[in-house]
Amino acid sequence: MARLLTTMLLGLALWAAAPSPGRADAVADFYRGKTITITVGTGPGGGYDLTTRLIAQNLGRHLPGTPTVIVQNMPGSGGMTAVNMLFNTAPRDGTALGDFSANIVLEPLYGNKQAKYEPAKFQWIGNMDSDIQACGVRHGVGIRSLEDLLHSKKTVTFGSTAPNSGTAFYPLFLKNAFGAPVKVINGYTSSKEINLAIARGEIDGTCAITQSTSREELKTFDLLVHIGMDRTVPLYGKTPAISDMIHDDQLRKVAELVFNPNLLTRPLAAAPGTPADRVAALRQAFWDDVHDPDTIANAAKMGMSLTPLGGEEVQKMIASFQAAPPEIVKKAWEYTHLE
Repeated sequence: MARLLTTMLLGLALWAAAPSPGRADAVADFYRGKTITITVGTGPGGGYDLTTRLIAQNLGRHLPGTPTVIVQNMPGSGGMTAVNMLFNTAPRDGTALGDFSANIVLEPLYGNKQAKYEPAKFQWIGNMDSDIQACGVRHGVGIRSLEDLLHSKKTVTFGSTAPNSGTAFYPLFLKNAFGAPVKVINGYTSSKEINLAIARGEIDGTCAITQSTSREELKTFDLLVHIGMDRTVPLYGKTPAISDMIHDDQLRKVAELVFNPNLLTRPLAAAPGTPADRVAALRQAFWDDVHDPDTIANAAKMGMSLTPLGGEEVQKMIASFQAAPPEIVKKAWEYTHLE
């Protein structure tokens, strides 16, 4: 009798611990027949757009309920239009995602009144790629190294999507921290459009060169500096890292706030208030997607190599950026926003 009672109690405990069919199927029931829209904060054809479309191809089949996944472009204010939309007006049910630069996400930290969002309240799904970038100028400008840029007698123009984007921050840092004779030209919708303007001779350079830039296109640039602290890749040869130029403790802290968000090269966020079970499902589907053999093969065909981060890690990194001391934030703003 005692053995029977023990067996019955054990069975009841196992039944209680197991997820009910209703709970287990809730995410699938919601997503079945639905469409997920990923909004990209840049125009078509650039790195954000291409990477997002790559991930979107297989994301739906890794989600319970296999929803359709589509991508839409919403360029404007360097991506801020898309960020504001996702935070304020997008559905908060797991059908609205966004891809935009971490620099844009951190604009509230710098006191930008147009940034009507709180970075920590986004539900971060993951980071599609940590792509090490570089600054470069087209052949023929006469600037072949960072030293050439710093000692140039003429102003060197860099293309940018908006004043609040990394394409503006990084050349302005070279100007304000080291005295480089740089002028930033804003208003391009994507890195692709910037590169086309460089090819036409409208501007001299860009700080939006990535590891996914085609090898043929890369050959048209003289590379100046790796964008990133203590991070280099063989692709850019002996080009120095930005940290090689920094020998002051405070300047290093400022540079870390400016350049470390670049570790989140392609972050993917869900609208705030998205239910926790759908966030968990989206994070798992994202992780399965970036490790899917089809996704990896498609990336290779595009000349891309994904280095993803999980959603929880992204959430922690965003929080660490926001925790920067006020005096460091002030200096970072001065180095990246003042012309």
